[in-house]
Amino acid sequence: MACDALNACVTARQGGVAIALFVQPRASKNALCGLQGDELKVRLTSPPVEGAANKLCCAFFAKLLGVSKSSVTLVRGDKSRHKQIVVEGVLPDEVKKRLAAAL
Repeated sequence: MACDALNACVTARQGGVAIALFVQPRASKNALCGLQGDELKVRLTSPPVEGAANKLCCAFFAKLLGVSKSSVTLVRGDKSRHKQIVVEGVLPDEVKKRLAAAL
């Protein structure tokens, strides 16, 4: 997938990058699945119980983007499938390249 296709879900913020997500919990494996509307669809193995899927979501993106877990924060969608995370200390172009490579 081209980096330009990710413009809708990856936006620059002060000090980092915001990524809009659509999360599907209880999947068979952790994976990026493409775009769904203006959000990046991600499948996670964790159930949506007591924030387990939220923790796994942050850890998954930290590993994928090569940053520490503390650099990834869930800012919206704590109890929803529609989430937004912020990744601190990275550039939008770098995030788009890494996400495109993982798709």
